[in-house]
Amino acid sequence: MRLSRFAYAAIVASCLTGTGLADWPQYRGPNGDGKIAESLATPSGVELNVEWSAKTPLGFSSFAVADGSAFTIVVKDNSETVVSLDAKNGNEQWEYRMGTNDYGHGGGDAGAPGNRGGDGPRSTPTISDGKVYVYDSHLVLHCLDAQSGDLQWKHDIVAEYAGRNIKWLNATSPIVDGNRVFVSGGGEGQSFLAFDKTNGELIWKTGSETITHATPVLATIEGKKQLINFVQSGLVSLDAETGEELWRTIFRFSVSTAASPVVNGSNVYCSAGYSVGAGYFKVVNNSTVEDIWVQENKLMNHWSTPVVHNGHLYGIFEFKKYGRAPLKCVDLKTGEIVWSESGFGPGNCILVGEKLVVLSDAGEVAIVNATTDGYQELARKDVLDGKCWSTPAYSDGRIFVRSTEEAACISLQ
Repeated sequence: MRLSRFAYAAIVASCLTGTGLADWPQYRGPNGDGKIAESLATPSGVELNVEWSAKTPLGFSSFAVADGSAFTIVVKDNSETVVSLDAKNGNEQWEYRMGTNDYGHGGGDAGAPGNRGGDGPRSTPTISDGKVYVYDSHLVLHCLDAQSGDLQWKHDIVAEYAGRNIKWLNATSPIVDGNRVFVSGGGEGQSFLAFDKTNGELIWKTGSETITHATPVLATIEGKKQLINFVQSGLVSLDAETGEELWRTIFRFSVSTAASPVVNGSNVYCSAGYSVGAGYFKVVNNSTVEDIWVQENKLMNHWSTPVVHNGHLYGIFEFKKYGRAPLKCVDLKTGEIVWSESGFGPGNCILVGEKLVVLSDAGEVAIVNATTDGYQELARKDVLDGKCWSTPAYSDGRIFVRSTEEAACISLQ
């Protein structure tokens, strides 16, 4: 049931507090799980207001926002290009050119009728301690100065570590933890790589896996910090400190896996399109994995990674269904659908406090209650032209979204 944008104004007015405004320094937020604790400021009669817009030609890179700047990857003169925008007004501060935007396949040109095209970079920059880390489509890891865009160091994983790229090329984003930056895509015995984030020196390398388009997830399970990789053989978890393998489980691969794993306590959810489906697994003693449930050809998250909240998944499900794919609430214990609201297409959503920020593939932003009591929409506005297969970001009380044509910074009034 879709409710009036004003119907819940009295309820959400109680969520006006919100202190300690945080950055959104990487793909899917501070912890890489699509969530931030800050509360949305939603006064009575909430409206979405576009504070600024800027051109972001081509691609599906999302925003990372830190220290007053917003970073994403676009295409300029046939080159993947990192751009730094002033988060206050959208003005470009610098750019850094990388490799070609020739991906060899046209999968990114799909979409709803009238909203096709725009293939381009899929990875999102990561910001840490004044540096920007970018892993481009051709498996080159770049470390840039966040203020100037000047190159600090880089590694070509194909040339240096026998890297093996995949169809539609790399879409994973770099993960930073402590003094380490993690990427994957190397060859035999060096699929997973950890570099010193300051000088680029290799810390460890391990594994003989083939990557997918899914960005790994850093999580702590039973007190052990680990990097969970969603590769073509399934899920493989590594000790973040040493690279030692902790556990693995088989999960079927077909064509492309693009949604990241979702961690809920000691349990891990994963999903893929192309008739694969979803699975929910229990990690036991950080060594073995037990199936909780598996649903073949159901609960498919094509590239739209859901968020977990109070034992439920909230996200965009179904395979492709451009312009039509639904936002759903799913009970993680059973895999049963609690509610479903169609019309979003394969966009993405994040969780800000108790509210979902949902970006449709057509450029609409909706604010929705993260509740099991049916679909409760608080506000909605069409804010972007172009196709949106990227993920919203939230920082300093504002929403940052982009499409294959433009970006927008949104506030709530």
